Amino acid sequence: MTTNASPSVLVIVLNYRTPELSLRAAEAALGAMEGIAGRIVIVDNASGDASARIIGEGIAARGWDRVTLLQSPRNGGFGAGNNFGMRAAASLPGGAAHDFVYILNSDAQPRPDALRALLAALEADPSAGMAGSRTIGEDGVLHRTAFRFPSILGEFEGAVRTGIFTRLLRDWVVPLPVPEETARVDWVAGASLLLRARMLEEVGLFDEAFFLYYEETDLSLRAARAGWTCLYVPASEVMHIGSVSTGMRAWARTPSYWFDSRLHYFVQNHGRAYAVAATLSRAAGEALWRLRCLLTGRARRDPPRFLRDLLAHGLRRVWACRSRRVIRPSRAALAKGANP
Repeated sequence: MTTNASPSVLVIVLNYRTPELSLRAAEAALGAMEGIAGRIVIVDNASGDASARIIGEGIAARGWDRVTLLQSPRNGGFGAGNNFGMRAAASLPGGAAHDFVYILNSDAQPRPDALRALLAALEADPSAGMAGSRTIGEDGVLHRTAFRFPSILGEFEGAVRTGIFTRLLRDWVVPLPVPEETARVDWVAGASLLLRARMLEEVGLFDEAFFLYYEETDLSLRAARAGWTCLYVPASEVMHIGSVSTGMRAWARTPSYWFDSRLHYFVQNHGRAYAVAATLSRAAGEALWRLRCLLTGRARRDPPRFLRDLLAHGLRRVWACRSRRVIRPSRAALAKGANP
């Protein structure tokens, strides 16, 4: 870790077939980095298209000396791509001296003071290992990006979507009311997330067994169990388009990797029995929601076959799921010369 009075930040923008958005995110990040030491890396996550060429040409055309393009040899998902950026950046000039890592989605654009607000929050609270931003959609709608950790009762409440259950289970509702001031929460969405390097040295990087979804939730839980807290910082504002790389808005059916990530989170952090109970709890909530929709004519709004896929995946995978965390070396190991 650097001993300079001014903290240094490594910004990682993960690209998967969104080169123009990634360049826009990097441009916004450069504005947010004004007066802050550090560098920006755009990681092309093995897009398999013209992304790397477009980004490389875009960096050169703009004359960005603080921005570097890195190309991952494989698409291992969100966590693996960001881990690759952290490890590979350690071999760049000054790469091992960063105090913080800022994870920024390619479809997110921080306001000019967004990063400074996150830094101020973490510097004011030494026990906080990470901090996330207030997120606004292109339409100006505020996104709910502060959460409790998932639980058995939280799974039921999130699926049943009925006021009486939400009131009864208010202490387990996963999405939290949006705080108006900086507040401690269980976890925040990873679209704009500042991580303390010392925390990563202690608990490790993202678990690469997750392909997409639950990876920041898992990292936050591992950090919490090690005594670190997580902050939601409304003074840090980011515009987020949302779900561009994943295509979530256009899902015709929930992909298997979402179910894999959900199951991995519960099994690794709480055990198989808990994972089974969480799945049955969610299935019960979904069944009651569908009954309510049938009786009232409401639109279900679920991807087709979601309940069937949830149960089939749980029955098929839960007992075969082994302890298979994939957590790469920490920055401390890298700083001592480990191969990135």
